[in-house]
Amino acid sequence: MIGVLSFVGFTALVAVISYLATRKTNEKTSDGYFLAGRSLTAGVIAGSLLLTNLSTEQIVGLNGSAYRDGLSVMAWETLAAITMVITAIFLLPRYLKGGLTTVPQFLARRFDVSTKTITSGLFLTGYVVVLLPVILYSGSVAISGMFNIPELLNVSDKTALIICIWGIGIIGSIYAVFGGLKAVAVSDSINAIGLLIGGILIPVFGLIVLGDGSFFSGLESLSVNQADRLDSTGEYWQEVPFAAIFTGMMLVQLFYWGTNQQIIQRALGAKNLAEGQKGLLLASFIKILGPIILVLPGMIAYQLFNGEIESNMAYGELVREVLPKPLVGFFAAVLFGAILSSFNSVLNSSVTLFGLDIYKQHINKDASEGTVVKYGKIFGICLALAAMFIAPLIDNAGSIFDYLQEVNGIYNIPILTIIVVGYLTKRVPAIAAKIAIFLGSGLYILSQFIIGPGKVAAALENAKANGITDETSLRIIEAEAYPHFLHVMAILFLLNVVIMLVIGYFKPRKEAFVQEYTKQVEITPYKYVKQAGLIICLIVVGIYIYFAK
Repeated sequence: MIGVLSFVGFTALVAVISYLATRKTNEKTSDGYFLAGRSLTAGVIAGSLLLTNLSTEQIVGLNGSAYRDGLSVMAWETLAAITMVITAIFLLPRYLKGGLTTVPQFLARRFDVSTKTITSGLFLTGYVVVLLPVILYSGSVAISGMFNIPELLNVSDKTALIICIWGIGIIGSIYAVFGGLKAVAVSDSINAIGLLIGGILIPVFGLIVLGDGSFFSGLESLSVNQADRLDSTGEYWQEVPFAAIFTGMMLVQLFYWGTNQQIIQRALGAKNLAEGQKGLLLASFIKILGPIILVLPGMIAYQLFNGEIESNMAYGELVREVLPKPLVGFFAAVLFGAILSSFNSVLNSSVTLFGLDIYKQHINKDASEGTVVKYGKIFGICLALAAMFIAPLIDNAGSIFDYLQEVNGIYNIPILTIIVVGYLTKRVPAIAAKIAIFLGSGLYILSQFIIGPGKVAAALENAKANGITDETSLRIIEAEAYPHFLHVMAILFLLNVVIMLVIGYFKPRKEAFVQEYTKQVEITPYKYVKQAGLIICLIVVGIYIYFAK
């Protein structure tokens, strides 16, 4: 009962603070609703970026990966810091100079409207068909399990899941659809503080348990007993091969932190360039500490449970094992905030893309800003309802998480390609961007969902026929049967860039593209942005060197 009360109390506190902070914001304009009136400061931007990134599929999934592979999976966290620095120095000044509300708006100016529409459609498809239902499903499984909802309400597991899905969906919709970006960002910032506190408590209590009551004894026990797993480089057959850090990993991270509407929208709402850059740099510094929350607990669980439980169950089992009962409600509220954040952030971005890039562009070109916001909200409600109906149909959130890492390559690398080439060149034409999008997506689908699975299945079948059954040997065979999807992404990125440049050479656009300064926000950069960025990058490199075998 104490846990339930602390959960309800903390969740209600966040809602009240968000309401008080946003009640005077003008939500009837596009900037007011979609970009919080271009008023966000560094602290709010950093908090919102971090919590938007975190949700149950990452907290549970990445710790599950660490349970299986050890420290090498930290690449998903630490390398993000470098790409956030790149975004702060290279991309954000160009975004704010052009007064962008959505990333595809730049593509309309640089290439043409149809390129923008195709890209917005890809974003919306990725968000709506896969991401929103998965967030709802995985979050509901976590909350239902933590509070044992089936027993508490005396209902079946499926009914409890549906109740949680609709509860999270409705609350998330209220924040995102009716509150706009500022409500999302403010609630994110508050929850980010709670998530950092709660997330750090798990490994702290875990190490105390490992050390029989002593934190430092637990740390020593971990370093001695898992010396071979405390390796930043890992093995080539693991989830993150070290070589992939220099190929597709950096591209995926750059897309996510620099061009993904769901994430970059926070920085686009900055009151000026300096605040946006400081927000990104602050978030990147904190991101370096991400493995403490997202990797270390998985490694603690591996030692605590002797590697005998299923990897995706590791985090939940660790929380129940080491967290004092009075803190369970608080941590559940924090986790609920993370689930809510990811859901409402994706929903808000979807509303923004539809309202500005679809409705205003193709349905009602003469629509007032108030009308655009109104129909954006209607679209958001429809998306939320669709996601709530689809979510219960997902059978296995664990396998969905692994699948998402790969399936996002269908659209993220083609979009990143045309944005990078668009900014770095002045005469590559629109036809080159369209070819890169369709060719990049098509070749990736052919590689990863037609050719690759066939080769891997044949190799594994042959191995099992020869009596090979242990997990490590099978993973090695699987890795050798077909290139890692991150390597494939890098190959296709380079291929797309070459194709676009060749087309631009033989069929350049008539006039060189010149980006205009819209003067919507001040774009004087933060005076220490390069120095701070260099320090962050050196820290990341130092961490890799320190933990390398």
